[in-house]
Amino acid sequence: MPPSRSSRPTQRDIAELAGVSITTVSHVVNGTRAVAEDTKLAVLRAIEQTGYTGDAIARSLVTGGTRSIGVAISLIANPYFAVLIQAIEREAALAGYTVLLADTHDTVDTERETVRTLRSRRVDGLLITPSPGDGSVIGELVSLDVPTVLIDRLSTRTDVDQVGAENIQSTSALTAHLASLGHQRIGMISGTAGLSTSEERILGYRLGLGRSGLTWSEDLVACGQSSQAGGALALSTLLALPEPPTALVVANDTMMVGVLHELRRRGLRAGVDLPVVVYDDVEWADLVDPPLTTMAQPIEEIGTQAVRLLLARINDPARKAQTMRIPPTLRHRASCGCALVHSH
Repeated sequence: MPPSRSSRPTQRDIAELAGVSITTVSHVVNGTRAVAEDTKLAVLRAIEQTGYTGDAIARSLVTGGTRSIGVAISLIANPYFAVLIQAIEREAALAGYTVLLADTHDTVDTERETVRTLRSRRVDGLLITPSPGDGSVIGELVSLDVPTVLIDRLSTRTDVDQVGAENIQSTSALTAHLASLGHQRIGMISGTAGLSTSEERILGYRLGLGRSGLTWSEDLVACGQSSQAGGALALSTLLALPEPPTALVVANDTMMVGVLHELRRRGLRAGVDLPVVVYDDVEWADLVDPPLTTMAQPIEEIGTQAVRLLLARINDPARKAQTMRIPPTLRHRASCGCALVHSH
């Protein structure tokens, strides 16, 4: 007979009701060892009868879900992750889901381990920012029919949901803006090679040059490895050219910090000695002198839409995969060399 609802059922109650040992109940609940199908069914029935809720995993065995989603993201590589996670948690909570967060450290091995851990917690789906690498983790998730949404760094695959900022047209617009001010030699500091965001922003830069009637030159692009030190080093490389660039597109805000440090070390000013624009907006963009002209990513919108896509996939596993590109917003300030534009 099941315990009264006033007393909280335990694994012992389940074991007694199912006529098995507590160890067997534990194996069923945690999936730690294979259990005969009829034994497993007896345990599941007992969980259902007792209303046992002492373990989210046990609940998931009965209901088919833990009402939780996993987020696998590199915290170091995504300076805006706090805003992103806030948006994800808010949207998930509205739908009655909790969020489990894990750091991939931007390496394929850690990413694989992270995904495995989140899946062992029986999350209903995964939001993931893919690490630079072979993409086998994503392929595995898709082949296992795990509801998955890629965030920020998108893939050429058409069988997985994805949401991120639009990179090509927006970087083209930044580049064309500098060209419209008369610059003939516009340099670029690009992000980590092998990332879709890096490749798309380089493509956007090339497109912006072409649209402005300027010729692409390989020498004018230096990889800043998406890091502060890399940004500083890339700037030094470009300034050491026989004909250095007269203006600069920086592909993310982390490298921009390195660029600002290196300019200061050389006694140069952004916007005065070297006009600069950057893809990514940061809280301090309008606090530096002169304030930075940036392309602000729609981080909150990306987080919100990613959760909505994931919930749609969980509710309808057969739906057609969708890719969403959300356009960023140009924040026109003064580092591009223009007179300061006040936004009203």
